[in-house]
Amino acid sequence: MAQVRRDSRRHRDDRSSREDSDLIEKLVGINRVAKVVKGGRRFGFAALVVVGDGRGRVGVGHGKAREVPEAIRKATEQAKRGMIRVPLREGRTLHHDVKGHYGAGRVVMRTADQGTGIIAGGPMRAIFEALGVQDVVAKSIGTSNPHNMIKATFAGLKNNQSPRMVAQRRSKKVGEILGDRRGAAAESAEAVE
Repeated sequence: MAQVRRDSRRHRDDRSSREDSDLIEKLVGINRVAKVVKGGRRFGFAALVVVGDGRGRVGVGHGKAREVPEAIRKATEQAKRGMIRVPLREGRTLHHDVKGHYGAGRVVMRTADQGTGIIAGGPMRAIFEALGVQDVVAKSIGTSNPHNMIKATFAGLKNNQSPRMVAQRRSKKVGEILGDRRGAAAESAEAVE
């Protein structure tokens, strides 16, 4: 009985280490922080890390420690615990244009045609690379603070919905939802001509 438990535990550890090795880790930034104590200042480091699997799951973490590697490790662990799933169209771009905001951070993310690439700056680029998005156009409006930019991007990504999710919520079929969108696009094209 003990042997079976040990084997199952080893199997579970192998699976979790394999999942960890598949993750893409991006270090967004490191700040030196100071704590004022009786003898003077005590310095530490704060790390901001984005983790994703490249197939629609992404998370962000923040860690503080006296040494840089320890801060990065803490941030990575937090990012793995807080991963969210984002639906992607054709596994390469967002389903629709999205706006997100958090505090003074405002971001706009737009779908893009194949071959466009990731047109985004700084922390947003790290999120899209970890997420597995290949084509997107994004713009940060407002603050350039990486913490607020990342939180605004996550707020926008949480609002991203696939046609299947919309159809399920409205008790319709996916074809009806997509048919309406294609029909509306055709009608607007005819109106232009």
